[in-house]
This record gives sequence, structure tokens and C-alpha cells, in this order.
Amino acid sequence: MIGRLLDKLVFGAALILALQMPLLVDHYHQYLSGLYSATKWQVDGYEATAKAHQFADVNSMIDNHLKNAEPSVRTDAEQKRQTVELLQELTSGMDIFAHGNLLEKMIFMLHPDRVHVVKEVLQNFKVGIPLNASGLLFGVVLALLLNMLIMLPFRLMRSGRRAEQY
Repeated sequence: MIGRLLDKLVFGAALILALQMPLLVDHYHQYLSGLYSATKWQVDGYEATAKAHQFADVNSMIDNHLKNAEPSVRTDAEQKRQTVELLQELTSGMDIFAHGNLLEKMIFMLHPDRVHVVKEVLQNFKVGIPLNASGLLFGVVLALLLNMLIMLPFRLMRSGRRAEQY
């Protein structure tokens, strides 16, 4: 009796948690899109500056500035290099969010290097229920898997007691 109740409570909690993942992925995508747009705008400005000053591309301009004797110019060039690299990473993320499935998006999002971004997204996250079939199906399947994993030790103990009785 108590085991069944515990099983239902665990499943309910797992279902609520699992249904949040598709919503969190959508929130992360919105955050990523905004960051991508702002970073692309900035790198486009770097490209325009490089072109206006007859550099082959942004990277050649940055390389030239890194050789400059003035420390502030070198620091600025290093910041520009980091921004260009960030744009490359964000571009790969945008490709995954444009063409990938929910699992691929979650793997990208939950990568250890991006945990700080997930924390920022969670600050504005509101609990809800996904309104699409794939999100609902994902939530139910994940909840069933979580429930089976969490309840497995209890089921093994119960089957062990039954075996001892016979």
C-alpha cells in the first residue's frame, strides 16, 4: 500500500520535473538567440572596421593589433578575438537549435562549459506545461524512466523479501 503510494508520488514529481525540460530548452533557445544577435552585430562592426582599414579580414586586423606596442590595443584585440570565438560557438549552437532534436539541444545546453548560461536562464524561468506533442511525450517518457530508476532499489528489496519467504 505505502509502496504504491510512494511509486505514484515519485512518478508525479518526475513528470512535473520532466515536463519542465522542453520549456527550459525553449527559454535557453531564446536567450541564445539574443546573445547570438548581439554578438553577431558586434563582430559585423569589427568586419566593417577591418574592411575600412584595408585588412583582409577581422582575424588579420586582430593579429596586427596584438603586435602593437600599446598594451590597451593588445587587450582590446584579445577581447575582439574572444568575441569572434564566442560567435563561432554561438553559431554552432544556433545550428543545433534550428535543426536538432530535443535531446541534442539538451546535450548542448547542459554541457559543463555552459552551466553558467543555464543558471542565468533559470533566473527568469517559469514552471509550466509544454503545449506541443513532442514536449509532452518527452516529459512522460522521461518521467517513466526516472520513476523506474528511483523505484528500482525498493522493488529489488521487495522481491528479495518475497524470495526469502519461499
